[in-house]
Amino acid sequence: MRQWSSGMTRAPQARSPGSNPGCRTSPLPKKRKGGEEEEEKRRGEKEKEKGEKREIRMDLEKREFQRLLEELRKKSGRGTELISVYIPPDRDISDVMSHLRAEQGQAMNIKSKSTRKNVHAALEAILSKLRYLHIGENGVAIFCGAVSQGGDKTDIEFYVVEPPEKITSYIYRCDSSFLLEPLERMLASNETFGLIVLDKREATIGILRGKLIQPLKHLTSSVPGKHRKGGQSAPRFQRLREIAIEDFYQRIGRHASEILLAVDDLKGVLIGGPSPTKEEFLKGNYLHYELRDKIIGVFDVAYTDESGLYELVDKAEDVLEGLELVKEKRLMSRFMKLLVNEPELVAYGEEEVRKKLEEGSVETLLLSESVPAEKMRELAELAEKTNAEVALISADFEEGSQLERAFKGIAAILRFKS
Repeated sequence: MRQWSSGMTRAPQARSPGSNPGCRTSPLPKKRKGGEEEEEKRRGEKEKEKGEKREIRMDLEKREFQRLLEELRKKSGRGTELISVYIPPDRDISDVMSHLRAEQGQAMNIKSKSTRKNVHAALEAILSKLRYLHIGENGVAIFCGAVSQGGDKTDIEFYVVEPPEKITSYIYRCDSSFLLEPLERMLASNETFGLIVLDKREATIGILRGKLIQPLKHLTSSVPGKHRKGGQSAPRFQRLREIAIEDFYQRIGRHASEILLAVDDLKGVLIGGPSPTKEEFLKGNYLHYELRDKIIGVFDVAYTDESGLYELVDKAEDVLEGLELVKEKRLMSRFMKLLVNEPELVAYGEEEVRKKLEEGSVETLLLSESVPAEKMRELAELAEKTNAEVALISADFEEGSQLERAFKGIAAILRFKS
């Protein structure tokens, strides 16, 4: 799997979602009993399933986008003959065309006859397309130029890219390669994780989004120190202290649940603090059950203020980097074990897997990231019709590489023997 820079960016302190100075935060409703609780859990599971399908579609689009960038990266010109144009959605097309015509005039000063001719032709191609080109809500990136075909041969190639995020500034560049850095930055991971650090004195709640750590809530407790004041019996002091600790844990759980449940596509929750505080907090089930199910790591950290969030992310670096890889390894390990012990519960190769998808017997569709984008999307749509899960498998580990080599990148774990 591709690894992204792990450098973290500090974000300004922000209030928790929905907070309003001077207003009290309503506590979460008490836990429902019986049928109501089961119904709430079923609704939560349906929402989770919808979210997972949305993530699969986004992952497919991301892989398709990566392939396009890889293709563009390989293009080169013999001189400064490749043109890159980034157009924000709010940029007036007439202004862009005026600028490109001016560049076309400047191109007449290029000394090399072939370069002058190729740049002029590329600009003319862009201008003719711009008259009819639809600019989406994120803007558009255009790549055009005389791409080297080997030897003395070149060919004018034209690409229009709809970016996954909004283009914020107009860029024009003419060089020997296409300018891809703005699009590559958009591919950087934006996955979101919840962060909680706590001890008996204070707690801080935040999120990690991509490389950005954002503190959202800081809490302090009224838990007295371990040494009692004069005039109090030891048992009474201990009871009062336990009540204050319980109250503080409930406050942390309430605020964390309110904040993190409101985060779209939360991938996981990390918890940090000294022992045994964090373990007591986890055993008490103070967090909403959906958040408890998403806990991916518990770590010893020395600080529980804003700096503790950064310490927590540093401690969890291996977990964060290997999260998707671990999931992929587990799926491939399960597939290989079934292949050996219960071969009737697996399928592989496009023809057989497609047949099983149409029968509705596929539980999990396994696709190597090397599968062509169009075929990948087609098979994923078949899987979605029968509520089968779709897993995209990297070739960056042995079993993933084996899926690509031995099974032509397409396999499935089945719900039942057929």
